[in-house]
Amino acid sequence: MAIQIPRGTQDILPGTVEKWQYIEAKAKEICQLYNYKEIRTPIFESTELFQRGVGETTDVVQKEMYTFEDRGGRSLTLRPEGTASTVRSYVDNKMFGSPNQPTKLYYVGPMFRYERPQAGRFRQFVQFGVEALGSNDPSIDAEVIALAVELYKSLGLQKLKVVINSLGDKESRQAHREALIQHFQPHISEFCGDCQGRLEKNPLRILDCKKDRDHELMATAPSILEYLNEESKEYFDKVIAYLSALDINYEIDPNLVRGLDYYYHTAFEIMSTSEGFGAITTLCGGGRYNGLVQDIGGPETPGIGFALSIERLIAAMEAEKVDFPVEEAIDCYVVALGDAAKETAVKLLFDLRKAGIVAEKDYQDKKLKAQFKAADRLQAKYTIVFGEDELQKGVVSMKEMETGQQQEVALAEVVAFLSEKKSGER
Repeated sequence: MAIQIPRGTQDILPGTVEKWQYIEAKAKEICQLYNYKEIRTPIFESTELFQRGVGETTDVVQKEMYTFEDRGGRSLTLRPEGTASTVRSYVDNKMFGSPNQPTKLYYVGPMFRYERPQAGRFRQFVQFGVEALGSNDPSIDAEVIALAVELYKSLGLQKLKVVINSLGDKESRQAHREALIQHFQPHISEFCGDCQGRLEKNPLRILDCKKDRDHELMATAPSILEYLNEESKEYFDKVIAYLSALDINYEIDPNLVRGLDYYYHTAFEIMSTSEGFGAITTLCGGGRYNGLVQDIGGPETPGIGFALSIERLIAAMEAEKVDFPVEEAIDCYVVALGDAAKETAVKLLFDLRKAGIVAEKDYQDKKLKAQFKAADRLQAKYTIVFGEDELQKGVVSMKEMETGQQQEVALAEVVAFLSEKKSGER
């Protein structure tokens, strides 16, 4: 019986993986422009990190984590998101002591959540995210949002919507928390068990419930914007003023709370408005998480970041029919006839590749016609053909596949000839 791939995972095969490489290269390019440096953290961490960093009342911690015990009896968890691990590394490696502040980081890597697989959502998925730690300046909130928008636009997406909210500071959230408890408590028995458990622990999470989102009390729940103190209002006003200055269109949604417990002040999402994208429109989410560094054992440090799923990004690009500028053609295909020519082809292929020329040859002892078909399938720009007669003369037959034009080229000049042709294409 064949062993099948685990449910909720995928194989990213040649022909598709090039799309991922293109997106990852573009993300790296944008991050370099914004002076964000790459960080790579372990795929598994102490379970306590995510319980403390993500929040014990979240769906992620309560239902979705892949947690196991190692041989030493330690509880470990495959990372469900990237922020907690990045902040743990920031604290562990004392990056807060660097004279270059804020610390601006980005990451790309697999995350794991045990949830129901559906279109664009997997149990193992790849997340790209950025984190800026060490600044309370609202302009960096706008910078982080601008970086995400710039990435999407640079990849060709046009049908985007930025939604933003303020969750306020600690004082504002406490006032809103009490108002939410008073609002939901008389009818909490009508809500799901998760919401009932969250009423006292974190009533803000009730607003994010998928089961009870159509309950009439959801529509009349008190808005966080009504409970912002003057400091929080001023902060939020500055963030949206910066976004306006950057010509980033946005909508304010007082019901946007995000799915993790560590957010304060700015929270935002970027959505696709493309008709063919599907029911779940969120592409990217993030916000400010003042307090998270202290929760993980570090000094008082403000932070802001976002994360996006590359799977959903690719789905959005396909929904908008964006072309991926992926080069699939090879530079040349070497057809060698006879044992002596085949030996020479091995060295020629090595020299071509060393010169930066993408080259291939037959490895299955195919007939001449089949080798030309292979060259066509690989979209070779040139085909080099030689046998023992050509070897004695020290030449090869060079065919330009697009035009069909053929010419003799000295064997010793093949690398220089193709290198010149390739440089002329740039």
